[in-house]
Amino acid sequence: MRAKHLPLAALLWVTLSGAADQTAAPHFHHLALNSADPDAAIAFYLKQFPSAARTDWEGMPALMSPTHVMIVFQKVAAPPPADPDITAYWHFGWTVADSRKSLEVFRAQNFLVPFYTDEQGDYVGISSDTYPYPPGVPGRTKAQIAEARAQNLEPRRISGNGYIFGPDRAIVEFTGNAPERFDHVHMWQDDPLCAQLWYVSHLQATPRRGPMPSVPITGENCRTPRGTDPSWPSLKQKGTYRFPTGGVSFDDVAMNWYMNQTGRPLAPTIGHLMDHVSLSVSDLDAWTAKLKGEGVVFLRQPYRIGATRAVMIEGPSHEAIELIEGG
Repeated sequence: MRAKHLPLAALLWVTLSGAADQTAAPHFHHLALNSADPDAAIAFYLKQFPSAARTDWEGMPALMSPTHVMIVFQKVAAPPPADPDITAYWHFGWTVADSRKSLEVFRAQNFLVPFYTDEQGDYVGISSDTYPYPPGVPGRTKAQIAEARAQNLEPRRISGNGYIFGPDRAIVEFTGNAPERFDHVHMWQDDPLCAQLWYVSHLQATPRRGPMPSVPITGENCRTPRGTDPSWPSLKQKGTYRFPTGGVSFDDVAMNWYMNQTGRPLAPTIGHLMDHVSLSVSDLDAWTAKLKGEGVVFLRQPYRIGATRAVMIEGPSHEAIELIEGG
C-alpha cells in the first residue's frame, strides 16, 4: 500500500530499475562448433592449448577455457562447410603466454596458416615478423608498405599474432603475450558500424576499444562504403579490406569484425563450422520480451537444452546468436 504514496518519479524509477535488473547485460557463454569428430577436435585443442580442460555442457562435449568460457561441439554426420568468407563467423582466437614460442611449436607440427605480407605471395607465420603496423591500424596498405621499405623499418619480432589450421578446417588465431584463454570471435559484417550499433542497442554489448568515428554512430550514418585499399599481413594473398571496422565485447571476449570481403551478402551461420555463439542471461523471458519488442528476428522460440532453456536470434549479417537462461 505504501507504494501508492510514492511520487510518480520514484514509481517510475522502481519500475525501470526492476526491468533493467531482469535484462542485465549478457555474458559470453560459449562458441558452438559443428564437428564430425568432437572427441578428436577436443584432443587437438587440449594438446595445443594445455590450460584448457575437457568438460560437458548439457550433454554435449565441450572445451573449457581457464576463464570458464567454452567451445561446445555439436556432432554432425559429415565435415561441416568451413569456407571462412561465406558467413559472418570468420575464426576464433586464443591468447597464449608467449606467441613466439607457440609459433615454433605450431611450425614444427606444420599447422601454420600463411600470413601473407604482400600480393606477390610472400608470407610469415606471425605478425611480428613483418613491418610494424602504423598506430591504431592492424596492417599496411601498398603505399604504407612502400613507406616502411623506404624507412628501412625492421620487424619487432616480439609477441604478435598468427594462425593455425584446426580440426574441421577451423582457423584459430593465437595471440600473445598474456594468460592463456579463449579470447575472441573474429567476424565479417555487411555493415560493420551498423552491426556495432545493433549489438550495443539490443544486447547491451560494450563497444570495441580503439579509434572511433568522429561523430556518434546512428542508424542514419552507420552505413559506410568499404575502403578501397586492402592491407597486409593478411590470410589472403590479395590482402584484407579493414575499413570500416567495428566490434563489441561481452565480458573479456571480443567480437570484432571487418567489412564483408566479397560481393555477396553473408549467409546464415547455422550448419556451418562456426554455428553460433551463446550468451547467458539471468531472465530469458524478460530478454525474449525485450528483443521481440525491438523487432529482433527470432530463429527459434524458447526451447530446452538439457536442464536449461534458450532462444535463437539473428544478428545483423545472419549470424545465429543463442541466449540461454542461467550460467
